Amino acid sequence: MAESTLEITPERAARLRAVLEKRQPGLTVVFENVHDPHNISAVLRSCDAVGVLEAHGIYNGRTTFPELGAKSSASARKWVDVHLHDTVDDCYAVLRKQGFRIYTTHMSGDAVSLFDLDLTHPIALVFGNEHDGVSEEARLLADGNFLIPQVGLIQSLNISVACAVSLYEAYRQRTNAGMYDTPQMAEATINDRLADWSGR
Repeated sequence: MAESTLEITPERAARLRAVLEKRQPGLTVVFENVHDPHNISAVLRSCDAVGVLEAHGIYNGRTTFPELGAKSSASARKWVDVHLHDTVDDCYAVLRKQGFRIYTTHMSGDAVSLFDLDLTHPIALVFGNEHDGVSEEARLLADGNFLIPQVGLIQSLNISVACAVSLYEAYRQRTNAGMYDTPQMAEATINDRLADWSGR
């Protein structure tokens, strides 16, 4: 029998509500033309771990959103809604309408350290694919660029690792600001999400 047809128990409802009350609608990630399903699954697991409510993917025809394995879908994508966009413009327009500032990961001369970003405000962090990184269009249309400080020879991280490091810096800042102590969504929104999640 499918889970959506089962009556939710009070214990499960309480668990889902507790998670929803710590979700951070003002924090999101964008992955651009990332084709490795393992990387996307790892990104979504990190999103879930730190309370990201929704993530975004840009797929402009060079590649398509890959099929994620059943286990990956059950453990991560099930609880993090993914919105797919055909262009950078479309994605950024949606984010800006929601009040996000947008920062790409790129080792350019104008890039600031991750640790110097204020991640307590509505912010979208953009990560590029495994081979080319973030596109020039995505960089030029963003509000800024950031890098993760490193002292090694390679000077690059796998996208899923870079995303995890960045999200946990956001988690640290938001924890210090008390943003996990008070729900960041209205009660009505939490109830709507709870009804949705109860059927997943």
